Amino acid sequence: MKKLIRKVEALMAAATFAEAGEHETAREIMKEEEKRSDKRDDARPTQRPRPGLRAS
Repeated sequence: MKKLIRKVEALMAAATFAEAGEHETAREIMKEEEKRSDKRDDARPTQRPRPGLRAS
C-alpha cells in the first residue's frame, strides 16, 4: 500500500510541475521514482511464501 501511495504522490508532483511548464523537473521526478521502484523490487521476493495447508 505504501508503494502505491508513493507512486501516486510522485505522479501528482510530476503533473504539477508539468502544468507549470517545468517539464524537465517532472521528468526528473519520474526518473527518481522509477529508480526507487526498481531498487525495492530487486530487494524483495516477488511473492510471499504461502503457509502450508493442513488437512482437516
